[in-house]
Amino acid sequence: MASLGSWKRDFASGLIVLGPLLVTLYILRWLFVKLAALELIPITAEQLPNNQWAVPYVQVGLLIAVLLLLTLSVGYMMRTTFGDLVEGGIDSSMNRIPGLRVVYNASKMAVETAVQGPEDLQSPVKIETWQGMRMTGFKTGKQADDGRELLFLPTAPNITTGFVVEVEPESYTEVDETVEDALTRILSAGFGDAKESGVQIDVEEEMPSLRADRADAEDV
Repeated sequence: MASLGSWKRDFASGLIVLGPLLVTLYILRWLFVKLAALELIPITAEQLPNNQWAVPYVQVGLLIAVLLLLTLSVGYMMRTTFGDLVEGGIDSSMNRIPGLRVVYNASKMAVETAVQGPEDLQSPVKIETWQGMRMTGFKTGKQADDGRELLFLPTAPNITTGFVVEVEPESYTEVDETVEDALTRILSAGFGDAKESGVQIDVEEEMPSLRADRADAEDV
């Protein structure tokens, strides 16, 4: 007969698999209901007399298609000189509105952080912070005006936040591990092991954009 500890381990293992899946499905359903309730695409039951159940699905599908086409069109336009002028005009106009400019700039930075990965992700390093404690950081490939290396130290388990520090080259130690191994340790708050659990991390999707942090550090 299986022991109580074995049952607990089995339950925890099942919960690890099903928990994130159920949460994801719940969020997708919530988004679907909200989009269907908007009724931005005028599809009525009379237009689909034999498939009335498909009306909300058609509405949401068409809405997503329109949003995708609109996003792609705007993105293509932004690659042109006219697009740069439009973006500059929008930024200038929004920054002149007190209060609203804070929301606009914060939203823009959040979107840039979510969709843009680092241009040149470097190998992980170890840096001693204080009293013998070490932190995992990543080389950015950039230097400050005085020649110090710029390192990004992500926080755990949310690697979209962290610190940009300027250190001397001898102040950190390069380690023999991959970026995926270092990210697995940080994202799991120290509990995960990519080699044992088989966790696969997409570096381009998981790592935040370092452009804003690097620019701030270089301006110091």
